[in-house]
Amino acid sequence: MGHRRIKIAIDGPAASGKSTTAREVAKRLGYLYIDSGAMYRAVTLMALRAGISTSEDEKVADIAAEIKISFRPNEERTEIYVNGEDVSRDIRTPRITANINPVAANFRVREILVEKQQELGKSGGVVMDGRDITTVVFPDAELKIFMNASPEERANRRVSELAGKNLSADYNAVLSSIKERDTADFTRAHGPLKQATDAVVIDTTLKSIEDQCREIYDLAMAIIEKNSSPEKN
Repeated sequence: MGHRRIKIAIDGPAASGKSTTAREVAKRLGYLYIDSGAMYRAVTLMALRAGISTSEDEKVADIAAEIKISFRPNEERTEIYVNGEDVSRDIRTPRITANINPVAANFRVREILVEKQQELGKSGGVVMDGRDITTVVFPDAELKIFMNASPEERANRRVSELAGKNLSADYNAVLSSIKERDTADFTRAHGPLKQATDAVVIDTTLKSIEDQCREIYDLAMAIIEKNSSPEKN
């Protein structure tokens, strides 16, 4: 359309609706969707495959530095590849979720992946979601969103998501895991989850995915149109 392509950064806790919404907004805008959390999951997967405990900080960081991560959109989703292998399904198993916290808290891993994320989005035209996208990765993003929802609603969503992949999960166990993940995300020393002062806050507890997508899409289009106005040229 000739418009300058912006960066859209979305943060929020687990299962708040970030990924589904970000993916759809990117599709509507013709942008690349980048799931930053998938990158940490990919590092976790490759560490476990190599027989390395995710608490072995230096070895895990070496893996993060060595692997090549890329995203490829198709008609239905954005796939994540590690060294040319599609790992989109492998990174979503409960085993990865159970082992990811040390990876997400690893300072060197975060430094390495933030650099990779910034490279992916340097030219704009991206929608990226995660825990520290608005505060660390893209503090200069033209649109920043902080999404949240009640822990109970997020647990319901995660159970439904797993059921859709033929993976069973106990609601109470998932709820407990989400609360533990929240504590880890909000309190870790490096790249903690926090709301950027200039982020638009969206509580998704009672919102449909369509409502969330429309709200963010409208905010993005307003910025794009403003930046493309004659006064900006």
